[in-house]
Amino acid sequence: MADALSVIPASVLRNLSDKLYEKRKNAALEVEGIVKQLTTAGDHDKITAVINLLTTEFTYSPQANHRKGGLIGLAAATVGLTSEAAQHLEQIVPPVLNSFSDQDSRVRYYACEALYNIAKVVRGDFIIFFNQIFDALCKLSADSDANVQSAAHLLDRLVKDIVTESDQFSIEEFIPLLRERMNVLNPYVRQFLVGWITVLDSVPDIDMLGFLPDFLDGLFNMLSDSSHEIRQQADSALSEFLQEIKNSPSVDYGRMAEILVQRAASPDEFTRLTAITWINEFVKLGGTSLFPIMLIFWERFYPAYLIKKRKLEWLLVKPMKSFVPLRLIQLKDLTLEQSSPLQGVRLHVVELLEMQLSSEWEATRIEALHWISNLLNRHRAKVLTFLNKYLTPFWKHFQILLIRSMHNENLIAQRHIEQHLCGYLMLRVWIYVQVVLLVLEVHACIAQDPQHFRQLVVFLVHNFRVDNSLLEKRGALIIRRLCVLLDAERVYRELSTILEGESDLDFASIMVQALNLILLTSSELSELRDLLKHSLVNPSGKDLFVSLYASWCHSPMAIISLCLLAQTYQHASTVVQSLVEEDINVKFLVQLDKLIRLLETPIFAYLRLQLLEPGRHVWLLKALYGLLMLLPQQSAAFKILRTRLKTVPLYSFNGEQIRRTSSGNPYQILHHMPGGSQITEDGDINQDSKNSHNGINFASRLQQFEQMQQQHRQHVKVQAQSHRNSTSSSTPKDVQRPEELSRTSSSDVNRPPSRSRRATGQLQL
Repeated sequence: MADALSVIPASVLRNLSDKLYEKRKNAALEVEGIVKQLTTAGDHDKITAVINLLTTEFTYSPQANHRKGGLIGLAAATVGLTSEAAQHLEQIVPPVLNSFSDQDSRVRYYACEALYNIAKVVRGDFIIFFNQIFDALCKLSADSDANVQSAAHLLDRLVKDIVTESDQFSIEEFIPLLRERMNVLNPYVRQFLVGWITVLDSVPDIDMLGFLPDFLDGLFNMLSDSSHEIRQQADSALSEFLQEIKNSPSVDYGRMAEILVQRAASPDEFTRLTAITWINEFVKLGGTSLFPIMLIFWERFYPAYLIKKRKLEWLLVKPMKSFVPLRLIQLKDLTLEQSSPLQGVRLHVVELLEMQLSSEWEATRIEALHWISNLLNRHRAKVLTFLNKYLTPFWKHFQILLIRSMHNENLIAQRHIEQHLCGYLMLRVWIYVQVVLLVLEVHACIAQDPQHFRQLVVFLVHNFRVDNSLLEKRGALIIRRLCVLLDAERVYRELSTILEGESDLDFASIMVQALNLILLTSSELSELRDLLKHSLVNPSGKDLFVSLYASWCHSPMAIISLCLLAQTYQHASTVVQSLVEEDINVKFLVQLDKLIRLLETPIFAYLRLQLLEPGRHVWLLKALYGLLMLLPQQSAAFKILRTRLKTVPLYSFNGEQIRRTSSGNPYQILHHMPGGSQITEDGDINQDSKNSHNGINFASRLQQFEQMQQQHRQHVKVQAQSHRNSTSSSTPKDVQRPEELSRTSSSDVNRPPSRSRRATGQLQL
């Protein structure tokens, strides 16, 4: 002390404790000059005495002005020491750190200023006090005084710069300190901690990823902070770590997965979504090692997780494929071998899936179906052995899901006038469609076996029979999807076999018309159409034609369409000629109207091009003229077909030509060919009729068609008689006079079919 007093004049010490900042500043400059002289002389004993004097008499003084002067004096002494400051840091830094907790905010402010100046001088030597400094800065970041906070931020930036360029920093010693503070709720402290995590993670020589489990939970905790800025910073830090995990060859997934499973059940939505996104990536990277943990997540939290989300807009937050839990486990690496230690766990998965199919929430059912589908695709034989007892519930769930989707969509249709709900309703419809498609996908996987395939098709036909609205609303979607999943030819052959013996003739007719429309219009059935086009020259096409013919007999228009598609034009013409009065009703004309319009689509482009050679395709012309004669002249379909036939080029046979009469009537067709040549089934000349038939007995087919149509006519008569008997007790006022009925029927036949009305059983494509 005496040495220090002999070195520093009393006036300097007096000014150092003055209440005026300027006097303290000038006194500090005097101290800096004195210490600089002692440093040059190498008199470190006196330097030590000066520092002790500033510490004991000033920084620990009960007087606030003395403490302020001591802090500025220590900073000045450090500046005077320059390169020699490192050996005196243990004397200089502790009293400054002690001042960070001073009750006077101005003292805390000067402590930040003093430490800032000290750090600028010593730089890397400063690291030995890092943990103490970090702890002090953590507290000051939440200081009640704005000036102290500002000063602490400046000091914090300088310390970060020093740490990033230093090779003496110990991450192992720092992590416990960081972990202790990660659950602090103060927003300023959270911002401070996230800033340090981000800075340290950016240093190449510091492996923050290896210590991520120590502070991962704290980062996720910050995602639910009330401050948007803190949530954004925490999310940015987590995104950066997730990217590093993807690029890292070795990561401890286990510890972090446990944290994520807990956070996936967080009441905060943003936290849940982020946790599930992480789990999704972890499973892709970690594979089967994470299966037990994911099963715990699924069983404990998944059902409640989805049930909480009643608002459908939740599905718009992120694409479902990117984060839905039930798709998280990568099934390609899972096995269902009996020797697998996880075999029992996977059996439990199957049971959980069956339970989730009964959920009232669409998202739950969709993801359960995704899982079942993936399991069947990858381990079909094994899974089927486990699912045998669940097949009956699956059929039940299949029917429930289809009916429920129909019911819900009908409710939506009733509310379409609420324009502000348009987007919401469209999304709901999309979900119902997804449920139907996924159910079909699951059952298609099961139905690869002939037994299950037959069961599925019979089940579908049964549901279409008992619920006409299902056939009308979802029939096209279901049939087309099954054709993609199970082979179109196989599906159509099986449907035809079932419908051939269908006892409900009205349903059989509607179903055949629906199947025929799908066959003629769906892109999924293009290969099937190509096969039918070669029925006369291809054995496979012939077998398919004969297979479909038996059930298509339920509908005259379906048979005519099938013949036109198969290019069996002579038989088509014969079928048209065989129609009797009872067959030409309103339903028939509606179906004929649809066919005429389909003839103008690209699907029948080949048929229209064949009209360029009327000599080779006489039976095609005759079939089309036959259809034209069946149409009412005032109908739109009549005008469309007549316009098309008028474009057929003229052709002469043996000096006579197909010509238009002066009255504008259709062309007259001559059937006798010169030289004894014979017109074959498709109208080609000079071909052997036996080869052209390709083994198809058209006489027998025609007889089959006529017998089926006779059954339909008899069925109609029985229904009409039953209807008359049931209405015989009606009053005369309710009965229509015969002449009125005749007038009504005539007007209905001649009226062009309205586009706004659908015949019974018509599908929405």
